[in-house]
Amino acid sequence: MSSQALSVSPRAHDIRGPSAFGGGWRRFLDLTWMIGSTNYRLTYFGSALGYLWSLMRPLLLFGVLYLVFSQVVRFGTGIRDYPVVLLLNIVVFNSFQEATGRSVTSVTDNEALVRKMHFPRMVIPLATVLTAALNLLLSLVAVFVFLVAYGITPRWSWLLLAVVLALLVAFSAAVAMILSSLYVRYRDVAPIWSVLSTVLFYATPILYTIEKVPHPWEHVVLANPLAVLLEQARRWVIDPSAPGALDAIGGLRWALLPIAIFVGVCALGVWVFDHEAPRIAERL
Repeated sequence: MSSQALSVSPRAHDIRGPSAFGGGWRRFLDLTWMIGSTNYRLTYFGSALGYLWSLMRPLLLFGVLYLVFSQVVRFGTGIRDYPVVLLLNIVVFNSFQEATGRSVTSVTDNEALVRKMHFPRMVIPLATVLTAALNLLLSLVAVFVFLVAYGITPRWSWLLLAVVLALLVAFSAAVAMILSSLYVRYRDVAPIWSVLSTVLFYATPILYTIEKVPHPWEHVVLANPLAVLLEQARRWVIDPSAPGALDAIGGLRWALLPIAIFVGVCALGVWVFDHEAPRIAERL
């Protein structure tokens, strides 16, 4: 063999790291549930009130906002059942804020797990969303108790709230995937999302209802998928006479916009995280 042949080194080539879904779906789902439920149990570990904080936080925020926006600013004037509308909106939106806010640093906070070769990276943001969803379910217990005490009659349409919650979790997961993967590369994501989530709070009909939005701005407000979910939850849970999301936005033609945004964000979330996953460990 010639010395020239011996001097030739193998050509370097790019080696992809573990994927977002590596390890099989059964293992993926088991890990998501294990990490998400464990984080939920540890959230209030060692506190005197424990899980009661899941009920008290939205109730305390509701109390403050209700006093300000019904007695001082009077946003609630003319809105039927404003106290329960406000409470439901706060609880649902808080779940989205909790899931996305905690997901920003979730990958970097779990660096030890990310560096395991066969660990599916997408488990981390999804487990964060799962923890927020479990908190939401506990908070909804307080909401329904308040609804009955307020005088809202239970109806079969309450079961349809599960549709809203499923879509909320899916949308939260998509945003969480985008934020958590981009934060590894760009640490500016954290302060930017902090500002954007606050803007989103006031741009979403939480403190007000869509009837209070002047024409034609209701189309802009309801382009936000969260606004559509809140308005539909209001009709199914609190006030059957309230306009549903489809009626409020002006028909199916206008409804295609929030549907397209919802689907687009979900697809983008999966694509971005799957694209960034193989290089996450080396960027930490």
